[in-house]
Amino acid sequence: MVAPALSRLTRARVVLLVAVGFAALTAVACGSSGDVAPTATVAQSSPSEGSFAGFEENQHDWTVVSYDLDVVLATPDLGVGAQRFALVLSDSQGLVKFPVIELNTYRYPDGFASDREGPVETKLARFTLFPFGTRGIHVTEFDFDSAGAWSVEANVPRSDGTEVQAEVRFRVMEEPASVNVGEPAPPSKNRTLSDVSDIAELTTGSHHDEELYRLTIAEAIEMERPFVVVFASPAFCTNAVCGPQVEVVSDLRETYSDGAEFIHVDLFENPQEIQGDLSRAVETDLLEEWGLVSQEWTYVVDADGVVAARFENFVGAGELAEAIESVLESDGNA
Repeated sequence: MVAPALSRLTRARVVLLVAVGFAALTAVACGSSGDVAPTATVAQSSPSEGSFAGFEENQHDWTVVSYDLDVVLATPDLGVGAQRFALVLSDSQGLVKFPVIELNTYRYPDGFASDREGPVETKLARFTLFPFGTRGIHVTEFDFDSAGAWSVEANVPRSDGTEVQAEVRFRVMEEPASVNVGEPAPPSKNRTLSDVSDIAELTTGSHHDEELYRLTIAEAIEMERPFVVVFASPAFCTNAVCGPQVEVVSDLRETYSDGAEFIHVDLFENPQEIQGDLSRAVETDLLEEWGLVSQEWTYVVDADGVVAARFENFVGAGELAEAIESVLESDGNA
């Protein structure tokens, strides 16, 4: 039983782990049109639902229908407009690592019981291997032109020249739950080294880069300099869509510190008390301030305090560096 001290983020973490297990057990044959047969078995992020019934009422539910692929949606907090979109794909051989794969979006105008329209967009998703080589994601950007029921179909080539497909169904909201690109960054007052006697009180991780804990977000905004803030709890990176994000940000700080500030905010206020037991965890109020519903988030904020890029769950060094360089160039600091 999840302790009362745990908020929706921790409960979502548990649900996602269950969903990954469901996806690993599910392989569903679809019709030639890609529509799901009425008797199809599905894997979804709220396994308690057991079917499509009620699925589309929950903003962050997602459902996978697949032949031979296991799929995890890494970016369920989606809103209308240009949105980063990422999937983890695996099959009986393990993680799918093709450098690029084709993704197609489809719209369900009357909900998932209706016929789909599309493809609305076709994009190539680029593969990013996480550090240590055990996880990875395919990433692209889609422009969702309306709220409602949507899906993305992945077409993955095989060595024999055939393709396998998987469809992930989800909802796009008018606005995502988290702070979006173009919105002002909340002037949050996260704890810093000046508030504690030991850096271990600020992070569950073993990587202790003190430069990530010098400033509050509010102070960074007041400095009128671009900054990067990562929300993550390194010791509890336990699923397929999170990675060593704090370490990645720390490495990038060494490259871009002349033009930007870098901040890490742990998801928990009491890292030193948890000791592997999440029932002891007290989540930071900053998660509510930023509307965060996944276990890793990274934001790039420009010198005016406006969000220039947002990354749900893990983002690789190359993708994040591109966002930082874009902000520095627009601010004249490149």
